[in-house]
Amino acid sequence: MAIYIILILTIVSIIACHYIAKSRGAKPVFWGLMGAIFGPFAIPFAFISKPEA
Repeated sequence: MAIYIILILTIVSIIACHYIAKSRGAKPVFWGLMGAIFGPFAIPFAFISKPEA
């Protein structure tokens, strides 16, 4: 059961990081990958990401 919770949290983190980065002008694929690797811990960092130059 715990594996399903972790899987759902990871998928939500990927989607959230991708959407946040896209709306802020940062690299959405990069932040989606960070969401996949670090899970919910990546979401606050996606909020403070800088737009692409």
